[in-house]
Formats: sequence, C-alpha cells, structure tokens
Amino acid sequence: MEQKAATTSLRAGLRKSILTSLIIGLAVVIAISLFSDLRAVGNDLLTFDWALLPLILIGTVINYWLRWLKWDYYLRYLKLDRDIDRSTSGLIFTAGLVMSVTPGKMGEVLKSFLLRQRNATPISRSAPIVLAERLTDGIAMLLLMGLGLTLYPPARPLFVVLVLVTIIGIIIVQRQTLALAIIRMIARLPLGQRLAPRLETIYTTTAQLLHWRILLISTVISVVSWGFECLAFFWVLMGVGSTPSWLLLLQATFIFAASTLFGLVSFLPGGLGASEVSSVGLLLALVGLSASAATTATIVIRFCTLWFGVLLGVVALAWLNRYPGTLREQEDLASLSDASEVL
Repeated sequence: MEQKAATTSLRAGLRKSILTSLIIGLAVVIAISLFSDLRAVGNDLLTFDWALLPLILIGTVINYWLRWLKWDYYLRYLKLDRDIDRSTSGLIFTAGLVMSVTPGKMGEVLKSFLLRQRNATPISRSAPIVLAERLTDGIAMLLLMGLGLTLYPPARPLFVVLVLVTIIGIIIVQRQTLALAIIRMIARLPLGQRLAPRLETIYTTTAQLLHWRILLISTVISVVSWGFECLAFFWVLMGVGSTPSWLLLLQATFIFAASTLFGLVSFLPGGLGASEVSSVGLLLALVGLSASAATTATIVIRFCTLWFGVLLGVVALAWLNRYPGTLREQEDLASLSDASEVL
C-alpha cells in the first residue's frame, strides 16, 4: 500500500510540474504574440515553410542522441552501469527530458531516481552527473555564444561574468582542500550538519567528472550536440523567410545560445519567459525580422526543442513504468527528496 501511494505521489508531482509549465508556456506564447500582433503571428505560422520541420527535428534528435552519449559516458566512467544496457540507459536519459521544464533543469535528477530503481545506485552518487551535464552544457553555450559576440556588444559583460563564475567554480571543485573547507563551513550553519555529508558525497563524484580530461571530452560532445540545435534554429529562420547565409548561421548560433543561457541563469522552469523574450529581442535587433516573424521563429524553435523533448520524455517514462524496478519505491522517493534538497 505504501509503495502504491509513493508511486501515485510521484506521478501526481510529475503531472503537476508539467501542467504548471504548460500553463506558463502558453501564457508566454500568448503574451509575446499579443505584443507582436496576434493576427500577424498567426499568418506567419500559416506561411511558415513546414517542409523544413523534418530537418529541424532531426537537428534536435541528434542533440538528444549526443547528450545521451555523454550521460552514458559518465555512467560507465563512474561504473554505475551495473544491469544497465544501452537501451535502458537511453530510456532513462530520455525520460529525464520530461523534467526539462523544471527550474534550472535540476528536476532531471529524476534520471538518478530511475537508475536507483534498477541497480540500487545511491542518488547522491549519480546526481552529480546531472550537475556535470548542466555545467558542460553551459560551457558549450558560452563557447557557441562567444562565436557571435561581436554581433551584440551589450552581451559582453554578461558573457565575461558567466565565464569567470564558471572558471571559479571549476577551480573550487578541482581544489579538494578548498572545496572540503567550504563544506566544513556549511556544516557549522543551521541544518548544515545534515547537509554536509551529502554535499561531501556529491562533491567527491563531481570532482571525478570535472577532471580536465573528462571535462574536455564531455564539453566537446556538448558543443557539437548544441551546435545541431543552433543549426535547427538556422533552418527555423529560413522557414520564416530569411535568406540563408553564413552570417545568418552565425546569428542563429549566437541568438539560440544566448537566449538558452538567459533562460538557464533565470532559474525559471525551462527558462520559460526569459528564453522567449530574449530570443525575440535579439532577432529584432540582429536579424531585422518583423516582430511577428521573430515571435513565430521563437515559438517554432521552442516547440521543436523544449516541448518536443518533454513529449519524448513522457513516452520514455511511460515505457519504463511498464517494467518497474525491484527496489522499494518509498525508499527511492526518500532518497530523491534528499537529493532535491541538496540540489
């Protein structure tokens, strides 16, 4: 009975998270459409070159496939792949996409929960993979954004700040003495004694994943994978009537990377609102699209990346639920709650 209640609670939480994000996403689309002239946006959607949709989705799928390779690489590097074949690893990764609409995408720790269900890996041991994924994705976005930084000088201060914060964070993680000293300081704070042991476990695994060689390999994978979504955005801009050129590809790369980063650092669910507004604004400023065309391009790329991923995640999660793990789900949920508190 407890296990059934735990499962029901988890599913209800997932449904609530997705429904809330859908409502927010719809509100954002309506808001930017009204700002851009709702009728004009509707006309642009009707005249969009939908023959490009397969190419756009292929770019997105390649992004997901390469990011799965990175997840699987981390999993096997840490030797957490016991009883996990490639297909199960892929399903777990894809199921995690359903939580892309959580603040900072930290809800993707759901992957750690699903992994624990199948081979008893402690969530505190695998959750750092999610942190490493987000960090390397962020570095990749910074690099892609840097390619077109000359296009929009006002973004340079934010770019510099994000680079400095990233470098400082990596240095802290790689300097064990400094990192452990910070954890000891946290242990002296209220509730710190309860969090410190978990932070130390997470730090130990994170430090392994941020070794320079591992960091380099995973960052290269991230740059290539997100590069395909930038390419997908390039095709979206062609779909709204932009003339293909190397400059348009550079603009698409910069705008997609910058708007994704803005959404990430906003810590809003899925970057909803921050990503869309920044995307429309940059398209107006750099590409010279009309407000309705910029809004249309943003709606299409968000559907083909964020919401397409969530849909794939729902399908993968439903498939995994057909073959549930053998561990006590109540214990799993307790561990997931502990990990969420730390993250």
